Amino acid sequence: MSALETEIDELWERKQNDDIDAETAGEGAYATLDAFLDALEDGEVRAAEKQGGEWEANEWVKQGILLNFGLRATEPREYGGVTYNDVLPLADSSEYGDRGSRNTPDGTVVRRGANIGSDCILMSPAFVNIGARVGDGTLVDSCDTVGSCAQIGDNVKLGANTLIGGVLEPVEDAPVIVEDNVSLGAGCRVTSGFVVGENSVVGENTLLTPRIPVYDLVEEEVLYGELPADRRAFTRFVESSISDHDLFEGGAYKPAVVATDIETETLEATEREDALRE
Repeated sequence: MSALETEIDELWERKQNDDIDAETAGEGAYATLDAFLDALEDGEVRAAEKQGGEWEANEWVKQGILLNFGLRATEPREYGGVTYNDVLPLADSSEYGDRGSRNTPDGTVVRRGANIGSDCILMSPAFVNIGARVGDGTLVDSCDTVGSCAQIGDNVKLGANTLIGGVLEPVEDAPVIVEDNVSLGAGCRVTSGFVVGENSVVGENTLLTPRIPVYDLVEEEVLYGELPADRRAFTRFVESSISDHDLFEGGAYKPAVVATDIETETLEATEREDALRE
């Protein structure tokens, strides 16, 4: 156990026992919380990691994020000539350019404690929350949201108006995971700890959530909460158990996701233009 983890555990225990709050937290507590946020931004700690082929939450990291809310008071802050009120400032993006990443103005918001990799593109308006990771070479397009603790892999494309949900509580639950080399079409929604396997291509306006079945035609099985690697996925509607009902004519249908083999043509169609990186 690292020294930082030990300090967060101790603060968490004190907070659970009502021994400390935003009014009584002193310089030592805030020094720990600031060091924790630095470690998140540098990628030294992550809200979730892959262990033995499965994604698992790092509970102490999520506890540290919650402590940053519970032990800090809301303060007026300045951004772009506008006063806003929050417990945390925005991330310092001045070093993004040094690692080849760029964020466009007037609406690209990265909250303190988010990890932004190298060669990333963040298009305005977009929002990346505390504890989230945006991997190297990833595109976060206009009107995208990357929720708290979400883990976005390397070389991912998040199409415009895509929502990546946040999972902060309970601390033992893994957040949304989008693995390396995934392409999500415009308007996709990924929520409630869903895992999108690497190299997959997801059609626009697809909803990926554990409550909606994934019909994997490759392995001929029905899955919940995950899209396997190397799949092409899209929304279809299947017959609902309600079926015919006196209140309406015809059958009732519910959304589902169909997953098939990825084709070379599909991969080629989703490649990003090299001009974006020049």
